[in-house]
Amino acid sequence: MKEVFFLQYPKCSTCQKAKRWLDEHNVSYTARHIVEEKPTREELGEWYRKSKLPLKRFFNTSGLLYKEKDLKNCLPGMTEEEQLELLSENGMLVKRPLIVGENFVLIGFRQKEWEESLLK
Repeated sequence: MKEVFFLQYPKCSTCQKAKRWLDEHNVSYTARHIVEEKPTREELGEWYRKSKLPLKRFFNTSGLLYKEKDLKNCLPGMTEEEQLELLSENGMLVKRPLIVGENFVLIGFRQKEWEESLLK
């Protein structure tokens, strides 16, 4: 398997667990700190299209910023473009960890899903 892109927030315990899993399974990756080098609007749009998932899955719905901005109530009235722009403004709004492979995107750490996509 080719190297994957691993978007993470190093202080996040789920991201730490995911990184350990990648290392234990010898998955080659390039890591990027989601806050220090936040994803661009273009990257997010590409990953969203590649993932074939609802855009809401890209939001860190359990994060403080999501709750402070009342995005649960605001997102339904926003266009996809507005949502992608919002995600690109602050890395803490993006669900993590996020893995981008050649033809797949994984959001959050679900071990079974990661095994199926990364260990085949």
